[in-house]
Amino acid sequence: MAYLANGNAHELVRFLDKPQGEFTREDLLRYVKANDIQFVQFRHVGGDGRLKTLSFVVADEAGLNRLLAEGERVDGSSLLPFVDASSSDLYVVPRYKTAFRNPFTQFPTLDILCTYYTSNGERLASAPETVLHRAHEVLKQKTGLTLDALGELEYYVIFDDGHHYPVKPQRGYHESSPFCRGDVLRTDAMRALARAGVDIKYSHSEVGNITENGREMEQHEIELALAPLEDAADQLLISMWMLRMLGYQQGVTVSFAPKIVPGHAGNGMHVHTRLMKDGKSVMTEGGGLSDIARKAIAGYVTMAQSLTAFGNTIPTSYLRLVPHQEAPTNVCWGDRNRSALVRVPLGWLNIKDMARDANPQQLSSCMTGGGNQTVEVRSPDGSANVYLLLAGLAVAVRHGLEMPDALDVAASRYVDVNIFAAEQEALRESLPHLPASCVESGDVLLRDRAIYERDGVFPSELIDYTARRLHDCCDRGLVERIRENYEEVAQLIDEYLLCP
Repeated sequence: MAYLANGNAHELVRFLDKPQGEFTREDLLRYVKANDIQFVQFRHVGGDGRLKTLSFVVADEAGLNRLLAEGERVDGSSLLPFVDASSSDLYVVPRYKTAFRNPFTQFPTLDILCTYYTSNGERLASAPETVLHRAHEVLKQKTGLTLDALGELEYYVIFDDGHHYPVKPQRGYHESSPFCRGDVLRTDAMRALARAGVDIKYSHSEVGNITENGREMEQHEIELALAPLEDAADQLLISMWMLRMLGYQQGVTVSFAPKIVPGHAGNGMHVHTRLMKDGKSVMTEGGGLSDIARKAIAGYVTMAQSLTAFGNTIPTSYLRLVPHQEAPTNVCWGDRNRSALVRVPLGWLNIKDMARDANPQQLSSCMTGGGNQTVEVRSPDGSANVYLLLAGLAVAVRHGLEMPDALDVAASRYVDVNIFAAEQEALRESLPHLPASCVESGDVLLRDRAIYERDGVFPSELIDYTARRLHDCCDRGLVERIRENYEEVAQLIDEYLLCP
């Protein structure tokens, strides 16, 4: 979205009259002073994928200047795995472009996302934000391309009472008030996110609509706008935090869990990606997908099984990855095909000027040009560590671009039918399957580890830790064993309802 100085929703952008990427320490000091900011909070990502908080009183300008310039010490062993208690001190250093006014605090507060640094002033290699940064840097160095991404953030709002205007199960898609209750929270979230600098594409109610035991569960989605890879991860994390905070304030539960109730639609976190060169999309060529885009797809389908280690991290993830729930089970791709793992959505290619047709009084063309084509990976869900997931996607893209047979691989995994249809059994069996458990996901991560570890992107200890955590779930065959036992499935879902 174009930068509009005084028209931008981001409070700091409006005040400073410059884009977020140009924020300096001096800018933040000026904003704090002019707006009577009383607290500054450093926000950093823990090993559990959630935002952590370190709070400071703004006592004087000199102290704040030092804090912004140098960062602060934290106990890394209490925040991240494989940071030993004997040498646990880390620095958290603010990234100025991420600063935003916290909308939930009692007193005026400025929040800033941070990066972890070691005792010698280098980025902590195993920190999720560093892994993502390294993955994107290596992709740029090796291919000359950058990767944009956006997340489709699905979530359920859980009300503890019934509803005067109930909607039939699985029929909530794009529903409106008064049949939709969670639109108030969703609108509040969009406003808060925009003021914090999160660029949003749109939002709507989703298909899931469940009434059970006197409670109503209503599914919604906020789809963010395309952003550079690291920014996309930051924005997803802030969005999840703000939605939870608003739910807490309004007395409802917000859940990103991959499954809420057996037999009903779960929450995905689909990720759209777009490869760029010199600020322009390279996804299309001659009115269709470019070879570069097809090679990226080849990377996605080749790495799809092990990507679940970062995108589907809890046992209930594998209750979602079943047929007929608009979630993938087989490794394939297709155009506009929602039964495929990788989908190529409509990209405004080879079309007429539809807006002029709808508005005959419009004399000039309404078309804005290309650059909108994305490729969507549909397997991840709300249990994902968003930084490691996006880092994994960057690794997969590079792998696809460097595979000598990438175009053949892409061609062999293309489908143009609903693979869940009864008559497509032979096709389903011919395609690779996604893992059916955390344990299987850990196995394929270890199988593919050399690709992730190449050029120092994923540290080996992080791969070992991730695989070990998945294996510790001990869920091999679990989904199949309990599928018909509603009580056991409901118990498992309840255990992971508030993941991550």
